[in-house]
Amino acid sequence: MSFRVQSLSIPEVVLIETRSFPDQRGFFRELFKASMFAGLGLPAHFVQDNFSYSVHGVLRGLHYQKEPCAQGKLVCAAHGAIYDVAVDIRRGSPTYGRWVGAELSAENGRMLYVPPGFAHGFCVLSDAAGVLYKVTAEWNGPLEAGVLWNDPDLGIEWPIKKPILSAKDAALPRLTDADNNFTY
Repeated sequence: MSFRVQSLSIPEVVLIETRSFPDQRGFFRELFKASMFAGLGLPAHFVQDNFSYSVHGVLRGLHYQKEPCAQGKLVCAAHGAIYDVAVDIRRGSPTYGRWVGAELSAENGRMLYVPPGFAHGFCVLSDAAGVLYKVTAEWNGPLEAGVLWNDPDLGIEWPIKKPILSAKDAALPRLTDADNNFTY
């Protein structure tokens, strides 16, 4: 099995492609292999797996956890399709406030690695989507924070114009006002 990696316009955010092995029953795909991830310079140790299920038009994010429990995330769509976004929120970074996005689907087998110091969110493109993500630190409620999904300073080009949001996500601050302890 092999993984192909591609750095995006923010080099720390990595798009990962896996090989699928289809037959008449469906397909088989490896999502994570510690030895191969380590060899590619990616985290080889994750401590928690999360799964969310959402209907078309749902937007979740932009979320992060502050230090000392900052999370790196390995994200994939186990079912359906999403548009996945990472925003650099590391003060002093040459790419601070910039974002990258990629379509992840069960069909294309792509994954996105979002390192600590980035806000993360996604919107559902298909009728429904099941999103699986591995994280490098356990969830810690008091350290959870976020950035408004449509912060005009970020200019994220979401493919859905009127998303379905939680009340919590709709009330997140703009990046300039966010509670953020990341530095480059």
